[in-house]
Amino acid sequence: MNITEILPGIHYVGVNDRTTTRFEGLWSLPQGVSYNAYLVADEKVALIDTVEEGFGSRLTENIREAIGDRKIDYLVINHMEPDHSSSVRALRMLYPDIRIVGNAKTLQMLQGFYGIDTGTLEVKEGDSISLGSKTLSFYMAPMVHWPETMVTWCAEAGTLFSGDAFGTFGAIDGGITDSQVDPSRYWDEMRRYYACIVGKYGGPVQKALAKVRGLNPTTICSTHGPVWQREIPQVIDVYDRLSRYEGEPGVVIAYGSMYGNTEQMAERIARELAAEGVGPIVVHNMSYADESIVLRDVFRYDTLIVGGPTYNGGLYPPVARLLDLIAARCVPQRNFGWFGSFCWASAAVRCLGEFAQKMKWEAICEPVEMKQGFSPAWHEACHALAGRIAGCMHR
Repeated sequence: MNITEILPGIHYVGVNDRTTTRFEGLWSLPQGVSYNAYLVADEKVALIDTVEEGFGSRLTENIREAIGDRKIDYLVINHMEPDHSSSVRALRMLYPDIRIVGNAKTLQMLQGFYGIDTGTLEVKEGDSISLGSKTLSFYMAPMVHWPETMVTWCAEAGTLFSGDAFGTFGAIDGGITDSQVDPSRYWDEMRRYYACIVGKYGGPVQKALAKVRGLNPTTICSTHGPVWQREIPQVIDVYDRLSRYEGEPGVVIAYGSMYGNTEQMAERIARELAAEGVGPIVVHNMSYADESIVLRDVFRYDTLIVGGPTYNGGLYPPVARLLDLIAARCVPQRNFGWFGSFCWASAAVRCLGEFAQKMKWEAICEPVEMKQGFSPAWHEACHALAGRIAGCMHR
């Protein structure tokens, strides 16, 4: 059984990357990542996307294993980000007659990144090319998550080559499709990938989802993660919820603390919320937390409570960094509560309140502001804050 042949004539030729530690130099990869590319072999052969150039030799080995010495007629570039396009020059040396297929923005980037401006074929919305018994059609999906992004549809196979859409972090362990791997390990990695990479572009994702629903694919081939078949309804549901910024009931408490006093407030608030029957509750210490995991949880749950001490007349830097990451993703609504501390000059609580105003989020409680050290005197204030939050969530 050749598990890399996903469907008759459609082959997986991608690679796993288990050595890169940070995607885009920013986001941790504890389970690695895959760079997926696909061959559609008919009377003519099309390669859809490539891989990061450091893995280019593996890509060519996989291609030859699938089609031997046959030539590749077309290279379709759904997405120009270098983890999917940087093997283009090497492939062109191996297959000098290959035609590179992309939209106008793709071809401009192709010239800008790699100096390639010949042997190309520009396509527009709804255009198609015939490979023989299979046809590839192209639909634009701008800002999911770059402006040139498009998807490729093979109607005869019911297969959508979706670019980064429906992608996940996490290498593919052994199998290729969601029936050959354990799909449960990818849901949190999908949320984390979405929050970090695609999170700002909910509106464009919703437009792309409308096109996908119209096509009704039975196979989705993303550029990261497993090939989706059995789990397509859940995959679309996850992307739909995330792109509508529709949080599930739950609380994220994100805090920073220099000497443990603000941390005690965070722990007390979490305990009081649990006593009120609120859950799930996720607590992150921003001095140590993986930012990508915190962002994942902020996108997943509908309530965010942030706390931090005053630092240099402003907000404690690890907490301020989280707020910047959230603001950059234009998350339009969350239930928001906050708390803070200071020694001689108050600033943290003010900064957190200004953030809520800037984001136009609903403030579900008055903040708690502690001067100097935590003591039992602050238990009641934390209890009251938790009670107000619980009351809002139970409405």
